[in-house]
Order: sequence, then C-alpha cells, then structure tokens
Amino acid sequence: MRHATLAIILFAAGLSGGQALADQPRFIDAHVHYSHDAWDRLPPEAAIRILRDAGLAQVFVSSSSDEGTQRLYQAAPDLIVPVLRPYRNRGELSTWFRDPTAAEHVEARLKQYRYAGIGEFHIYGADADGPVMRRLVQLAKEYKLFLHAHGDAEAVRRLFAQDPEARILWAHAGFVPPAEVRAMLAAYPTLWADLAFRNDHAADGRVDPAWRALFEAYPDRFMAGTDTFTPERWYYIGEHARWTRAWLADLPGPLAENIAWRNAATLARWQATP
Repeated sequence: MRHATLAIILFAAGLSGGQALADQPRFIDAHVHYSHDAWDRLPPEAAIRILRDAGLAQVFVSSSSDEGTQRLYQAAPDLIVPVLRPYRNRGELSTWFRDPTAAEHVEARLKQYRYAGIGEFHIYGADADGPVMRRLVQLAKEYKLFLHAHGDAEAVRRLFAQDPEARILWAHAGFVPPAEVRAMLAAYPTLWADLAFRNDHAADGRVDPAWRALFEAYPDRFMAGTDTFTPERWYYIGEHARWTRAWLADLPGPLAENIAWRNAATLARWQATP
C-alpha cells in the first residue's frame, strides 16, 4: 500500500503545474537516478510524466541497476540520456571499486546498449588508482564517454592522470567551496561540474556572488541536476526545476542557457538514434 500511495502522490505532483512548467526555458537535468527501489513505487510511465511536466528537455539517468535506466529509455528515448552506473544494487556503493565483476558488468552493458557516460560512481582518493576504476577509465576512452564521478579532488586528479583527455563530470561540484572548484576547473579543461543537491550557490532567486564570479569565469563548465538518490526525491524534480529556473534568471541570458542546457548537451554528445 505504501508503494502504491507514493506512486500516486508523485504522479499527482508531476501533474500539478505541468503545463506552466512546459512553457519555461529549456532545461536539462544532468543528475537523476531511477534505481530498483523506485520501480514498484513509481512505474516508468509515471516517472516520465513527472520529467515532462517539469519541462525538462532531456535527463541524464543512471540507476542501480541499469535496468531502471533502460526502462525509462524505452519509454521515452527522446527524453532520457542513458548513463551507465557500475552498481548492480545500492549495496555496492562502497565496494564496487574492489570488485572485478563490476568492470565486467560495465563492459558487457556497453556492448549491449548505447550510453553517453559511465557513472555516477563514488570514488575517493587512492581508490581511483585501483584496477576496476582504471578499467572504467579505459572503457570511457574507448567508447568516447564521459565519467560522472562522485568523489574528492584527489580522486579526480588521479582519474585525469590516467587519461589527461578524459571528460569528467564532477558530481555535486565535489561538495567543496567555490574557490576549490575554481582551482580544479583551472587545472583541467575537460572537467565539468554539476550542482545537484547543492543550494549554496543561490537563494531566493539570487546567485551568490562567489558562485556568480565562478560561473562567469567558466561559463561552459556547469550544469544543474536534482539527484534522485531515494525514490522520495522524485517528488522534488518539478520543484527543483522551478527553483533552478528562478536563480538562472538572475544571470545574463547566454550564461543562464549554458548552465540550463547547453553545457550538458555538449558534454553528452548524445543522439537519440545511432
């Protein structure tokens, strides 16, 4: 009953205000998950309705397991940009990088389906130099995919040491202050940052001065995201889109468009058809 009730609540939330959202400026959400604990609570059709009613042009989706991403992609190939997570279930979040079968899983899925990137994966410090992570870096290079890394600056530096030309999307901008983000962007021209699950960059429709200066210095490196790391987070997709559009309106038009969708579209290099 709880699952059915949550699905109804989320579905209704997506319906409310949907037409008004659809008329809003273009927006790509670069950080969404549709994992195994969401499938029964929120069927693919209801999930897609929420995304469309939020007025999203496209959505980067990765899931534990990848079956969730494939379900959404089959339901809406024009909307979903598949990103391949190495986790088969949530329990692998802190162990996957020591499990050779995780790399085998990724390689097998890459042979079967099309993706824009590999991730979001959690990796910290010297763990980024392990054989499993190294194999994923190699696969990303081979398949020309970006890496969506949730980790510290040290891990990101180690990934670039393995492949200086890697394209890396730093999840949550590393959860570090603007000055530290700036230093990383200055050091790595092919590093992007998503702002998922952060609110320090804007409040009440106004962009924080330090973040504004950073956005202006690196207008082609940031993108927005919700991060539905639990099923309940799907409830916030529409509200997050409204909140994001509000603070983007505080930026010059071209810069706002970059963060809203152009940077994500450039990073993905994704086409709906082969």
